[in-house]
Amino acid sequence: MSRTARTSPRRKDAVTALAFLAPALVAIGLLRIVPFVGAAWSTLYERVGVGLLAEQKFAGLHNYATLFSDPLFRGTLVRTVVFNLVINPVQIALAMCVALLMTRAVPLRGLWRTAVFIPCTIPLVGSSIAWGVALRGDGPVNGILRAIGVGSQPFFTSPQQALASIMLVASWVGIGYWMLFLIGGLNDVSAELYEAASMDGANAWRTFWSITLPSMRRPLLFVLVADTVANFVLFVPVQLLTNGGPQESTTLLMFDAYRRTYTYSQPNLGATSTLVLTVIMLAIVAVQFRLLRDEDAQ
Repeated sequence: MSRTARTSPRRKDAVTALAFLAPALVAIGLLRIVPFVGAAWSTLYERVGVGLLAEQKFAGLHNYATLFSDPLFRGTLVRTVVFNLVINPVQIALAMCVALLMTRAVPLRGLWRTAVFIPCTIPLVGSSIAWGVALRGDGPVNGILRAIGVGSQPFFTSPQQALASIMLVASWVGIGYWMLFLIGGLNDVSAELYEAASMDGANAWRTFWSITLPSMRRPLLFVLVADTVANFVLFVPVQLLTNGGPQESTTLLMFDAYRRTYTYSQPNLGATSTLVLTVIMLAIVAVQFRLLRDEDAQ
């Protein structure tokens, strides 16, 4: 068979694959890459005057210097990183616990799975409003706390409690969603491994650390990457419930970029804040993918 005859089917397959991938590639290019390049380019300019339509002039790295010399932005940067260092492990650990429970032979397992997943079907706006009502001063949660003698808590109005309350709202939605991926991973773990561990007399804790957790490394890393991205760009609960307050205690980078762009009419600084957020997020995701690549190399 001639070389031309061998390469023709490959070329045909490549053209077919490209035809199927083209809509997705075009969408990614137009909706992701082009806006990102535009935002990165605008960080090098500043506006002469006030407003989104003001004239721009080249400013080099002035926007970056302005942001990093702002103590409020530095506080927001640290707060965003700490927020993710806390909420991501907590969400994944709880999702893993629920997934382990939902793969056991518990009564009404399907009903419990549905109950845990229902928050994911509610738009985040609706969930935020519901939690805003539940946790306000005269809401049902504070009513229960007063009934048991704890007293009312200023969930969204206290600088010490507001960010934790935002974590609660985000986790209420996230745990059920990530649980589904982890249940899929748990179902793929070979039953023979569990049988071998049982024959060796391994207890439940030893079985989890030696079999379940190593077998779940890939699903866990996927959930970790996706959860990290989702929480870095968390915006709706912050805007609806606290508007970044009180005392900037819930201002995260995504909200900071929005507020600089649309509230303060500083789109170049807003784009710079977004780019800083993207770089930090990509760096963390790159580390997580590196962990995944190390697993493949073993």
